[in-house]
Amino acid sequence: MPMAMSTNTFSAYDRILAFLDMGSVEIIYNESVVAAKGKVNGRSVYAYAQDYSNNAGAMTEDMAEKICDVMDMSLKDMVPLIGINKSAGAHIQEGVRSLAGFGKIFRKNMTASGVVPQISAIFGPCAGGAVYSPALTDFTVMVKDASYMFITGPGVVEAVTGEIVTKDELGGASMHATRSGVAHFAAENELEALQTIRLLLGYLPSNNLEQAPCRHTYDPSDRRDDSLNTIVPENPKKPYDIYKVIESVVDDGKFMEVHKNWARNMVVGFAHMNGRSVGIVANQPKILAGVLDSDASRKAARFVRFCDAFNIPLVTFVDVPGFLCGSRQEHAGVITQGAKLIYAYAESTVPKVTVVLRKSYGGAHVSMGCKELGADVNFAWPTAQIAVMGAESAAEVISSPQPDFIENYRARISNPANAIANGSLDEIIEPGTTRMRVIEALSQIADAKQSGPWKKHDNMPL
Repeated sequence: MPMAMSTNTFSAYDRILAFLDMGSVEIIYNESVVAAKGKVNGRSVYAYAQDYSNNAGAMTEDMAEKICDVMDMSLKDMVPLIGINKSAGAHIQEGVRSLAGFGKIFRKNMTASGVVPQISAIFGPCAGGAVYSPALTDFTVMVKDASYMFITGPGVVEAVTGEIVTKDELGGASMHATRSGVAHFAAENELEALQTIRLLLGYLPSNNLEQAPCRHTYDPSDRRDDSLNTIVPENPKKPYDIYKVIESVVDDGKFMEVHKNWARNMVVGFAHMNGRSVGIVANQPKILAGVLDSDASRKAARFVRFCDAFNIPLVTFVDVPGFLCGSRQEHAGVITQGAKLIYAYAESTVPKVTVVLRKSYGGAHVSMGCKELGADVNFAWPTAQIAVMGAESAAEVISSPQPDFIENYRARISNPANAIANGSLDEIIEPGTTRMRVIEALSQIADAKQSGPWKKHDNMPL
């Protein structure tokens, strides 16, 4: 276990010791950057921490070379890399040599992307070039009231634009965790941040050649939960909490949410099912009725792509009335952001199981892991309604004079039996059996492999 520390005043060396398993630490560098090889819960990782007491952690040519060395070691051994960042940015006196150092690090971030997990911890101010390496990694953890990420600080912003803004407003942990989405996790202190990373690593393979981790569980794979049979309200406009569904279905009710406070109408995170790590993607009916918007689409797309890169099966729970409309969303690029989610599901080759809980309408239905995008098994609850739009909206568009139009539409058009008939849905299942049915499906498709035409790389809509 790591050392027990609980303040935000660690030295770089202290942070490395606090993060890695006690007795496993092999120090590689202990200068402007402290770097080490060690273990987290018995599994090998590499970690480095910038020394803020040395020129405010400014990136020098020497620091860059050492960080690049550690990144190379991580790739050679095919194990995760954790960077603990606290840096004022480029070393002004070194000029272009400092900038070149950043460029070398960024390129190695790219090379390692999708090969080994890369996780960044922000334990103080990070400005200028220092923000981009964390942004290129898979997950970023910040500390409330202590971590800052911005291109330029408040003083420069005011001088250039006239805008008066505080450090927290400009680039604090809470802002990045709730508004920008830059931070995947916002911890109360450094110790909690390090523990968050240790917990996260438990769900991830060491590299892209390994399968998702599997652990022993006492939670029966055939466990029922009949409370799910009544969780969806009879009133289609009434919300319910998707967390209750997720916690009911996964092992021991344990769910590690990612981006918890950003784009809250979409829920993503890690869990175990029958001991195996899985990625969960779900609409949240309690927030904006679970509608897809620009941020929710981007949030889910990035998560789906990460899981696909590291062989983590995907389980998707769908209750989505459509994409959020309006000029604000169009101006925010909801078309491109929605296309990212479509692209992410369509390119993914990991096992995918989708469960439609209630509404699944229009383009949002397609975007949320539908059969045609490559989902392996698609279930629906009896409450599911799958159609271009809801019955009320259809009645308005068609201007139907029939008094029973809405009832007939729900019974004939949006009934999930229609989706089964055309091959878009595999089976209607009893909600209380969702856990066992998803686990059965994942077991059946565990070895399924997909391939496509050779290409240098894709051109995902960005």
